[in-house]
Amino acid sequence: MRTGESGVRTLVMDGTIAVGVAAALLLTGVSRASGEAPVTGRDLLGYALLATGGLALFARRRAPVGVLAVTGVCAVGYQAAGFDVPVVAYLFAVYAAVRAGHRTATAAASLGLLALLPLAALASGPYGTGEAFARARGALELAWLIAAAAAGEALRQAERRADEAERTREETARRRADEERLHIARELHDSLTHQISVIKVQAEVAVHVARRRGEQVPEALLAIQAAGREASRDLRATLEALRDDATTPPRGLDDLPELVARARDMGLAASLTVQGERRDVPAAVDRTVYRIVQESLTNIARHADAATASVRVECRTDAVAIRVDDDGRATPDGAPTPGVGLLGMRERVTALGGSLRAAPRENGGFSVRAELPVERTP
Repeated sequence: MRTGESGVRTLVMDGTIAVGVAAALLLTGVSRASGEAPVTGRDLLGYALLATGGLALFARRRAPVGVLAVTGVCAVGYQAAGFDVPVVAYLFAVYAAVRAGHRTATAAASLGLLALLPLAALASGPYGTGEAFARARGALELAWLIAAAAAGEALRQAERRADEAERTREETARRRADEERLHIARELHDSLTHQISVIKVQAEVAVHVARRRGEQVPEALLAIQAAGREASRDLRATLEALRDDATTPPRGLDDLPELVARARDMGLAASLTVQGERRDVPAAVDRTVYRIVQESLTNIARHADAATASVRVECRTDAVAIRVDDDGRATPDGAPTPGVGLLGMRERVTALGGSLRAAPRENGGFSVRAELPVERTP
């Protein structure tokens, strides 16, 4: 609503200025015309050019260069028609064009106008060269022209600085918000890690004591012990990711062999295939490829009950494609429940403008496919 109201106010203001300048030019032209001589076709043309030059200012925001040309032509035209009227509309157009950043076009048009005005004065009547130049100088003082251009440039620079300051404020606020979220995540993570570690230790002690006494260990206690170990491992891995700052080189494509080797150490027959020509890719894409493969292999090791896994990375000129397949127990009939890891992968890929598909394979097992676009500089 505010944007619409602002647009209406701008149109009203532009229309008022255009009508006001046109009226002022017409009144000046009428007052300087001879009241005794009859109105001729040349006079009517001059009046029309005076009005057109003023009314053209209504479009100075949308088409500043076009308005500059129209007001300049009108100024030359009504000077040639015998109307010794200052080129006020052209000065408004100069201000608008420079404010919009069209300095070169404004300079070229102004030089042309300065050259044509004396010729228009010569064509308007029996004037000598000196008188024609004096009349042209009266219609467009160089000081007026410089002042209009300077005012437009000053406002353009002020608007540019204001936009830059606003953008800087937004970036600073966004960076501070990200830092605060990261700080909160770290604090919360540390607290949870401590509490879960206490639960895990107590459960393990209770299981150990029960076994030493020859007592049957309750299933609930064994479940707590197993859940504590898994939660502690997950939290530790997440905390390492949260604390991965600029002092630690980010993981990427070059680290995939080590990642796959660790999966083999856990008993998973994992293979890695990298196709295509390796080129420099954006750091965000490089990290995301690593995280997708890392999360996929982690999910396979924990949940898929798979014996083998294959990782394929294809480096194209416009994208990096990742595919991770396993031969686990997932079937097309069973719809997988997306966990935090899968949702995190999808968020990373979407943020980079890519696509992700994670679903069971037709012949059994699970497949994660992602494609990340790579912007190439020409």
